Amino acid sequence: MAEATTAAPSPAPAPKPANVTSPEKAVLSVTRQVFMTHTQGTLLANRQWPTDMWRNVWDSFSYRRGAMVLGAIIVGLTAFGFLVGEFGETIQFFHRNYLLWAASEFPVMPSWPAEALWILVKGVIVLHIILINGLFLVWWERKISAHMQSRLGPIFVGGWHGWLQTLADGIKLLLKEDAAPSDRDHFLHALAPALVFVPILLCFAPVPFGRELAAANLDIGVLYVFACSGISVLGIVLAGWASANKYSLLGGLRSAAQLVSYELPRAFSIAPVVALAGSLSLTKVVAAQEGYWFGVIPKWFIFYPVVGQISFIIFLIASVAETNRVPFDIPEAESELVAGFHTEYSGMKFALFFLTEYGYVFLASALLSTFFMGGGAAPLPFLSVLPSWFWFVGKTMFFAFCFLWFRWTFPRFRVDRLMDFNWKFLLPWSFANLLFVAPYLYL
Repeated sequence: MAEATTAAPSPAPAPKPANVTSPEKAVLSVTRQVFMTHTQGTLLANRQWPTDMWRNVWDSFSYRRGAMVLGAIIVGLTAFGFLVGEFGETIQFFHRNYLLWAASEFPVMPSWPAEALWILVKGVIVLHIILINGLFLVWWERKISAHMQSRLGPIFVGGWHGWLQTLADGIKLLLKEDAAPSDRDHFLHALAPALVFVPILLCFAPVPFGRELAAANLDIGVLYVFACSGISVLGIVLAGWASANKYSLLGGLRSAAQLVSYELPRAFSIAPVVALAGSLSLTKVVAAQEGYWFGVIPKWFIFYPVVGQISFIIFLIASVAETNRVPFDIPEAESELVAGFHTEYSGMKFALFFLTEYGYVFLASALLSTFFMGGGAAPLPFLSVLPSWFWFVGKTMFFAFCFLWFRWTFPRFRVDRLMDFNWKFLLPWSFANLLFVAPYLYL
């Protein structure tokens, strides 16, 4: 008979020392203490974790100081707008007198050289609007994203909140070497950034920045903006194809598919606005929204029941897609395509692509203000003491903030779902909205 065996008792676990913490807690305790100041670079042991500090934000002196600085900036800009007032009519008066002076001083010469010089001046002004907008929005996006993620963002360059950081980046890009693949198509590779940037410069011509502040009051301003903005996709496709890089080519093809697809619901969403305004002129679209219902509610198209809200939402979503911004950034898609269509660009060629992107963000924000928010109209009658350009810029910057906000909020669409969202949701609703506007036109 086999001898019975008994299992040896397992050794008792060693007691855990009371003064030993887990590695995660040890790292967390060190992380809580190791913070660098942005001036001397010394370590701070009393720095609070953001979740601790934000329990009562007004106890923080820096928060109160930031709120006071922001309030002072808003008050200062409001006072500046009030003091400057409307100057569109002054510019038109100067234009008429300039043409009369040119005709009297040079009676033999035709009138077109003087008019061409005036157009050139307006073009330079619009160009600087795009340049300053790019400088500001890049810095603003860094600050907004930093605060959304409990970071500081640009601090050092320029002193106050790193306000010269974008200018320093521009100088860096200007001095960088123009590196590119040796087997690229040299002509098309150089042409693509210009083909992307020039249309955005043309698109701002009919945009009414305020009363009598449109560079060109075109009767077909809506069609003109859509036609010019559609040219940029050619530059993106050329950039991808001419780079001799499969990732760039894939990014260019993605961009062509996305921009062409989302252009359809974007255009159809504006059809009810054009029908209600009775004109394709952006100036007349703004004029159609003047006045107030019951003396309080603005007659902006966004307040038209059902029709206004559907048109606004479709145009906003499609505009985000048209600017290649998150969640519609599949033409770039850093996690998939390195950098997309501009992977093989550096220096100022690379800067032109980003300048154009922020230019289209500003253009889309300006169009949202023009089509749905009354342009330069004040939200309440007693606020009309401030000039129209003040309200237009304020509304435009609000929508620009929304574009930056979306980038740090939503995840990227998958390619197939992005196209399904357009063809199966946005486009059918833009068609349905054409039917919803019929009662307004009938009544």
